[in-house]
Amino acid sequence: MTSTSDGWLLLARDCPATTVPWGERVALSEGGEVQVVQQLGRSVTVRTRMGMLLRVDAEDADALGLDAPAEPLGGAGNVPVDFELSHVYDALGGVYDPEIPVSIVELGLVYRCEAHVDADGHRKVEIDMTMTAPGCGMGDVLQADAARAVAAVPGVDEVEVNLVWSPPWSIQHMSDAARLELGLL
Repeated sequence: MTSTSDGWLLLARDCPATTVPWGERVALSEGGEVQVVQQLGRSVTVRTRMGMLLRVDAEDADALGLDAPAEPLGGAGNVPVDFELSHVYDALGGVYDPEIPVSIVELGLVYRCEAHVDADGHRKVEIDMTMTAPGCGMGDVLQADAARAVAAVPGVDEVEVNLVWSPPWSIQHMSDAARLELGLL
C-alpha cells in the first residue's frame, strides 16, 4: 500500500466508484489520493481530498492497497449448508450503508424477507426494503448489494428485492444496538 506522508492512500490503479449519497458512477484515477472512511461488508467508503465520499466495491479494494473482505456465507469454497432464513438475514447484515457504519438490517431498512418454494423445489427469496429518505441515490446500489448478498446464500435460487416507501422510514425502525452505536439512545 502506498500512502502520502500525511496518511492519504495513493490509488494503485484506475477503479470505478459510486458517489455517496447520489449513487452516480465515476472513475477514480491511478495516483489519486483518498482516505478510508469505513470498510464494512463488501464495500469501502473513501473520502477524496475535495471531501467527496465515494463507495468502492470490494472487488476493487486492491486499487486502494486493501484486501477484499472475506466472501459472505455461500461464497467461494463454501461447504454445503441447509437453507435457513436466518442465513438470509446474516447475508443482509453484511450490507452496510456507505455513510454510517450500520448494516441495512440494523438500520431497519429491511421491512419484509420471505422465502417461497414452488412445486419444483425452486426457492425464491422476496425482500422489501426502504431507504432513510425517498431521494436517496444509493437505493439502487443497496438494492443490488442486498440481491447479490442473498443470491450467495446456499439454497437460494432467485432473489427479488423491492424498494418500498410505505411506511416511511423513521429512527424507530432502527435496532437499539444501532441507535446506541450512533448515539441516538
